[in-house]
Amino acid sequence: TPVHDEKGRLQKIVSVESEISELKAEKQRSDDLLLNILPFEIAEQLKKKGSAKSKRYKTVTVMFADFANFTGLTKVMSVHELIHELNEYVRQFDDIIDHHYVEKIKTIGDAYMCAGGLPLKNKSNPFDVTLASLKIRKFVADKAREKKLKGGRIWQLRLGIHSGEVMAGVIGSKRFAYDIWGNTVNIASKMEEMSEIGKINVSGITHRYLKDYFDMTYRGKVQMKNTADVIDMYFVNR
Repeated sequence: TPVHDEKGRLQKIVSVESEISELKAEKQRSDDLLLNILPFEIAEQLKKKGSAKSKRYKTVTVMFADFANFTGLTKVMSVHELIHELNEYVRQFDDIIDHHYVEKIKTIGDAYMCAGGLPLKNKSNPFDVTLASLKIRKFVADKAREKKLKGGRIWQLRLGIHSGEVMAGVIGSKRFAYDIWGNTVNIASKMEEMSEIGKINVSGITHRYLKDYFDMTYRGKVQMKNTADVIDMYFVNR
C-alpha cells in the first residue's frame, strides 16, 4: 500500500507478508473431499454458484449389485473382518466403473448402485454399464475361487440393469449427496432382486441396445415382485 505526504509525494510502501501455502493446501483438501462425494461437474457448480441444478435425463442406465449371502456372513464374521472385506470389494467396484464412464451413486448396506449417462450425457451408457458389470462379476468370481482354495468364506453377487429416464440432483444441506430418482431406478433394483447368483439380469429395454453386441439368454416375460407388471428379462453371458 503506497503512503504519500500532503503534497502527494510517495514516502513509503507498507506491505504485509502472509503465508498462503497452508491456505492452498487446505483448499486442495476441501476440493478433494468434495470430488470424493460428488461428480466433478456437480462439485464445480456448487463451488461457483453455491448450488447445483437438478436435471432430467432421457436415457440413463442404472445398475444395482447386491451380495446374496451378506446376512449369513454377518453371523459368522467379526465386524472388523466383514467391513474390511466389504470395503475391498467396493473399492474394486469403484475402480472398475471409473474406467467405463460410470458414476457411483451410493452404497446401501451391502448393495452397490451406479449409473451411466450422467452427469454428462452420452449414448454409450448401456454398453458402459454392462461392460463394467461383467468385470465386476468376474472380479467377484475370481475372488470366490481363491477363497474356496484357501477355505475362506465365499461372497456371492447378483446384478441387475435397466435403462430409462431419471431425474438427478443434489439434496440436503448436511451430508448432501448426488442422487437419482424415477421408475427406472425402481425397475433396476427389481432387476437385481430377480437376478440369480453370479448372473447379470437386464430388462428388455436395455436388451434393445445390447442385442447385437453381447451374448444373452432370454428368460421370458417375468412378473416383477410386488407388482402386476410383466417385463422381458435377459441374462448377459459375455
